[in-house]
Amino acid sequence: MPALASHRKTQPRTRPRTKSPAVGFTTAALAGVTLLSTQSAQAEPRPSVEEVQKKVDDLYRQAGTATQQYNQAKEDTAEQRREVGRLLDNAAERTESLNEARRELGSYAAAQYRTGAVTPTAALLLADSPQDYFDQTRLMDRLSDEQRGAVADFEEQQASAAKQRAKATRSLETLTASQQSLRTTKETVQRKLAEARTLLSKLTAEEKARLEALERQREEAARRKAEAKAKAEAERRAREQEQQQEQEQGTAPGAETGTGSGTSSGTYAAKAEKVLSFARTQIGKPYVWGATGPSSYDCSGLTLAAWKAAGVDLPRTTWDQVKVGQRVATKDLLPGDLVFFYDDISHVGIYIGDGKMIHAPKPGANVREESIYYMPIYGSVRPA
Repeated sequence: MPALASHRKTQPRTRPRTKSPAVGFTTAALAGVTLLSTQSAQAEPRPSVEEVQKKVDDLYRQAGTATQQYNQAKEDTAEQRREVGRLLDNAAERTESLNEARRELGSYAAAQYRTGAVTPTAALLLADSPQDYFDQTRLMDRLSDEQRGAVADFEEQQASAAKQRAKATRSLETLTASQQSLRTTKETVQRKLAEARTLLSKLTAEEKARLEALERQREEAARRKAEAKAKAEAERRAREQEQQQEQEQGTAPGAETGTGSGTSSGTYAAKAEKVLSFARTQIGKPYVWGATGPSSYDCSGLTLAAWKAAGVDLPRTTWDQVKVGQRVATKDLLPGDLVFFYDDISHVGIYIGDGKMIHAPKPGANVREESIYYMPIYGSVRPA
């Protein structure tokens, strides 16, 4: 029996079928990738410092645009409030006139009531004499004419008063709309500035340092452009002096030296000096949107106040200021000129020469001198 057992072929054991290890690993890997992908999709990618800088700049520009809208709405509201006051005063005067006409009609009615209604025949019979009758008849005719005139005047006053009341009502509705626009634009400015502050608050110390470095690079590039313009202006002044000297004594006193702008150097320079003197004393004061001084300014509030110091009244907003005076090219700028920025004309500064300006930059910054090339130039004007 043992010998026979040694020749028996050993049968391999049968194991239960299991999943392939490779297949199991792939499934787990796919599940992990899916989970990571879902988490990545849910988490917003962190913006780069350059993207933050661009976004913040854009928000400040949008806030600047909204500030000009706010300034316009504020002007419209003030003007509308004055108009409503005028209309209400006018309506009150019309009402008083109407009441006077009403009192006059009332006196006629009372007189008729006291005298009673008398027929012509009865009046003739009761009269002391025919002449008295005719005299009375003529008097009644005259009174009737006055009464008809009083009625016509009353109707005219009534129609005029109704017209003034309707006009005042419409003006009040416009005032309400202007006030709503004022509130809306104010909220827009506040929202844009809050978004910019939120973006900046999320930056790490390293990212803030990087942002400051980018800002310095931009300022340096703008400074170099200003220096190039200052050099060109110096060369132009030198050429003008040479031309003036070459004229010997042929030029009459006070004649223009030819700046290429067509502006009388004496008159404009005198006004510009007052503008720049005022603007320089405002350096260091904070930017506050909607402000026109004396303790704070927004960009167009500063230009308005500066030119007012020279006796020139400018409109309130950049959009209206750009329409005042003479348009000038950047190469022909003179101190005192207004330089406007961005395609939407939402910012303005006062040119001081050598490629620089004084302006109220943005919230969180003070009135300062800066290169006009720090922002994209839209155009320039000479207000007077």
